[in-house]
Amino acid sequence: MSIPTPARFSAHGSPHGTSADAPQVPVPSGTPAGSAAQPHDADERTRDRVLNAVLEHGPVSAAELGDLLGFTPAAVRRHLDQLSRRGVIEVKKANRAGAGAGRPARRYVLSSQGQSTLGDDYLDIATSALRRLDEMAGPDAVRQFAVERFAEMERRYAPEIDQAGPDIAARAQALSEALSRDGFVASAQSIEAKAPLPAALSSVQLCQGHCPIQHLAAQFPVFCDVETELFSRLVGVDVRRLSTLARGGHVCTTHIPTGRPAARGPHGPATPDSSVKVSNHLQERP
Repeated sequence: MSIPTPARFSAHGSPHGTSADAPQVPVPSGTPAGSAAQPHDADERTRDRVLNAVLEHGPVSAAELGDLLGFTPAAVRRHLDQLSRRGVIEVKKANRAGAGAGRPARRYVLSSQGQSTLGDDYLDIATSALRRLDEMAGPDAVRQFAVERFAEMERRYAPEIDQAGPDIAARAQALSEALSRDGFVASAQSIEAKAPLPAALSSVQLCQGHCPIQHLAAQFPVFCDVETELFSRLVGVDVRRLSTLARGGHVCTTHIPTGRPAARGPHGPATPDSSVKVSNHLQERP
C-alpha cells in the first residue's frame, strides 16, 4: 500500500504542468456561464495564479497578492471572491500591527476543502486500511508503516542535504528546496536572535504549505511524528513541530535551532547525536 503524492491541478480541476510548475490545488467546477470562451479561459488562468499565490504565501492580503502578481487589489479581490464562493479559500481576520483600534485586516488562506480535495478516494482507502491494521496489529504496526513510507524520502534527501555542509540554516534551506520539488510548497526563514539574546537562540522556521495526506495524518498523528523525526535526522539537530495542517494550522511549521553545527554520521548524511530529542509539540489546535 502506498500513499499518493501531490499532483498538479488548475483552478478548474484539470491536471497540468511539469515538475517545474508550482503545485496547484483542484477547485470544484461550477463557474458562472455566459462569458466568451477566451475571456473565461483567461480568467481561469489568472485565478490559478491567485490560488497558488494564496497557497504559497497565505495568510496574505489582497494588496500583498496584487504586489506579488502585478494586479490591482480590486482585480485580485474579484478572483478571491470567486475562489471563496467555491470554498477553496477562506478569510482570516488579524489585527493590524501598530494600527491601534480599527477593522481587522482580511488575510486569505486555503480552506480545508482546498487543502484536501486532492486524492480523497485514495486517502479514504488508505485510512480504512490503516484503521484495520491498527485493530489487528496495534499502533506499533501503523508507526512501522509510516517509518517505511518516509524512509524512501530520507534516502533521496540525505545526500543532497549533506552537500550543504554543517551549517544548519543551509541544511534547512536544502531540505526546503527538496520538499518544494515534491509539491509541499516549503520555505525556510532564518530568525536571528538579537541582543541581549544569545546567538545560540537563532533559528530557522521551516514551513510547508501543502500536505497530500492531511486528512490521514489528522486521524493518525504518528505520520507527523515520523516526519518530524526525519527532519531532525536530516538537519542533524533537535527540531520542534509548532503547527501542522492536520491539526488545524495554516501551514506545517517546524522550528529548527541553528546555534550549533549539525552532528554528522560516519558515512556523510547528518544523524542527531544522543542529546537530540525530537518534539512534536503543537501550538496550533483545531
